[in-house]
Amino acid sequence: MDLIARLRAGLPGEAILTDPDITGSYANDMASFCEAGTPAVVVLPRTVEQVQHIMRTATELRVPVVPQGARTGLSGAANASDGCLVLSLVKMDRIIEINPVDRIAVVEPGVINAVLSRAVNEHGLYYPPDPSSWEQCSIGGNIGTASGGLCCVKYGVTAEYVLGLDVVLADGRLLTTGRRTAKGVAGYDLTRLFVGSEGSLGIVVRAVLALKPEPPGQLALAAEFPSTAAACEAVCEIMARGHAPALLELMDRTSIRAVNAMAQMGLPESTEALLLAAFDTPEPAADLAAVGALCTAAGATEVVPAETAAESDLLLQARRLTLTALEQVKSATMIDDVCVPRSRLAEMLDGTAAIAEKYGLTIGVCAHAGDGNTHPTVCFDAADPDESRRARASFDDIMALGLQLGGTITGEHGVGVLKKEWLARELGPVGLELQRGIKDVFDPLGILNPGKLF
Repeated sequence: MDLIARLRAGLPGEAILTDPDITGSYANDMASFCEAGTPAVVVLPRTVEQVQHIMRTATELRVPVVPQGARTGLSGAANASDGCLVLSLVKMDRIIEINPVDRIAVVEPGVINAVLSRAVNEHGLYYPPDPSSWEQCSIGGNIGTASGGLCCVKYGVTAEYVLGLDVVLADGRLLTTGRRTAKGVAGYDLTRLFVGSEGSLGIVVRAVLALKPEPPGQLALAAEFPSTAAACEAVCEIMARGHAPALLELMDRTSIRAVNAMAQMGLPESTEALLLAAFDTPEPAADLAAVGALCTAAGATEVVPAETAAESDLLLQARRLTLTALEQVKSATMIDDVCVPRSRLAEMLDGTAAIAEKYGLTIGVCAHAGDGNTHPTVCFDAADPDESRRARASFDDIMALGLQLGGTITGEHGVGVLKKEWLARELGPVGLELQRGIKDVFDPLGILNPGKLF
């Protein structure tokens, strides 16, 4: 019995896609320079039992399985390999429970981040992780790539909100990890092991997520600086003085000009860096005043605090438009995701500017400045082989710079295909050996998302 026949024995017909014109549309995520193969079949299960049937079938026939969510990732982690079974979890999209007493939500992996956020808001609760693609990305994908977002400086990343998981293993067994309780330290923390594993250890089919009380509405300010060094000095002072902004974002001159060109927002193109800070504290105006004073002391030429939520949204709109605006500069972009210690942020930004000049490219940088998480975005013409070569070389130089400054090659986008070589450099031979050993325990046949990470 062949693969399709085996799958049909446990799945409804509409859950199995074999038309090449359709299956080809599931070949890749949103990353550049990442190879993608041709899947043999795409399956869209709706139940845990169906996922178990799929994995038992794949194990019996030794078929590689590539798990997928909404495919908004930027590292190629969801890219198909030739002859693989693409396991799309978008149909498993139920919010099973929202519990205000225990402050948890229990969800399936296909739930969209923004949908969950709005649902828990109705209970006076808050799910903080908010990737820029939150209107499209799924919770399963967020877990797989350990994603972050704009509010991480205060509230942390996805990993800090995943309390427990139900995971279908490569052989079809169902594993439950973690807990529903506020505390729990029984055994090894397998839950954290799955977060960020990019589907290489098992298929997440249910998640228990921690929630927080919904905070007050936030107020923001924008501060203009004559240099990135001055803006980064302000960031260091804000954090060193113990402030807890809900958001602390930075845009460089290239990003500012791109947003102006696309949206005519009237941002000051003479400024070298724009710092955006927001507070959701009981007295946000007082916090903004204190941070504004620190910005002025660091050399800000102008500080504009918002007085209303509407004004705050207007100030923050520029940051939210940055990546879209940079995509208009050239036909293609490569979005890097290098995180460095906050104290080295200025060196990272200045070094990236030097790399852009070295390769004759436009590279805009926006950053979760409070985390030291930078997103250098390389703009290039994909139809120009030389420019594409320079773009890839600049990307590698940026990652090398991040490691040189004591940082990491990825703060929230993951490794996937794009950064495999660099993961090995960051981990070192001993770390790489142990991580491969963990992979072998969970996936001895090597059928789960092969070719990713290592």
